[in-house]
Amino acid sequence: MEERLPTEIWLTAQIRQGHAAGTPVYLLRRGEPRAGAVLVKVNLMGPGCRVLSQVRDGLGRLGWMSALGEAPATEADADAYIERAVKRDPDLWVVEVESRDGKHPFEVAGA
Repeated sequence: MEERLPTEIWLTAQIRQGHAAGTPVYLLRRGEPRAGAVLVKVNLMGPGCRVLSQVRDGLGRLGWMSALGEAPATEADADAYIERAVKRDPDLWVVEVESRDGKHPFEVAGA
């Protein structure tokens, strides 16, 4: 099995990469430092939010799945989903990205 960076180190690097690119990225919730999964809330600054759940394919490569469908959700619906997810998995990390075009520094992470 391939060794992976601890979540805390990987996430810190992605947040810094976002800041360096001029994208506001905020850590909303700290999870388990070594192996916690990550949820990304992409705030589209008007039309709503998307929530992306971290997934891995059969080969262990990182990807992102839309947790609430392809259409933007209201911020209240996104926050409610995140709250339920944290109750199910207390090791979960939660990050918010402000991005009018929906791009975020996690898109290419792990590629």
